Amino acid sequence: MLKNPIARIFCFLTVLIGSAQSEAEFFAHTNTFFNTYVSEGKVDYKSIVKNPSSLNGLLAIARKINLPKENTADYQAFWINGYNLLVIKSIVDNYPMKSPLDKGGFFDIKKHKIGGELITLNDIENKMLRAVFPKEPRFHFVLVCAGLGCPPIINKSYMPKTLDAQLEQQTILTLNDPLFIQVNKNKVKISQIFEWYKSDFTKVGKRLVDFINQYRIEKLPERAQISFYSYNWALNENE
Repeated sequence: MLKNPIARIFCFLTVLIGSAQSEAEFFAHTNTFFNTYVSEGKVDYKSIVKNPSSLNGLLAIARKINLPKENTADYQAFWINGYNLLVIKSIVDNYPMKSPLDKGGFFDIKKHKIGGELITLNDIENKMLRAVFPKEPRFHFVLVCAGLGCPPIINKSYMPKTLDAQLEQQTILTLNDPLFIQVNKNKVKISQIFEWYKSDFTKVGKRLVDFINQYRIEKLPERAQISFYSYNWALNENE
């Protein structure tokens, strides 16, 4: 045990600085990784399979990072990036695959070491993000499940300093995508994401149409007939 107060302070600062360096390194290298292997919402899994060292190195760093939820932007950005990286890692580990559903327990059984936790992908989404920040529905437009039915993955890291703008941008892009929100006069077909997580989008008495129209350039009809199209679980692979 360190009795010297100066030694204790030095030890604390060493740990603090090391943690900050690991966090900065994680975000910077994650940005490089996505920029290298993601294009137009698709992932180059084949190239990652051939050379997985950068992905494995990133996740090795992520195992040691432990961010408090009070540090909101850093925490959220870390877990969003972590989720997307682990989805890619799970595809790579089982490649070739046509869909993440080809592997049983892909989301709810397989556990990963990340952020000082041993958790599933569903745990990251539901326990580390949705449960901690129940008023943030935009998570659904940045967490990418490897299926074509998901909002597209971007070719950069989510960064703490720009996170809110990135969440807003991806939500706007997704909800104005004619494939994601399919409009035919008064009939509107929307993703099953809105069916599965309806309560996230309908707080304070809002309807699904109300939430979607917050981000739409061309608003949906006030009395739109809403239905849900089947989710496309085909792999978001860059051929």
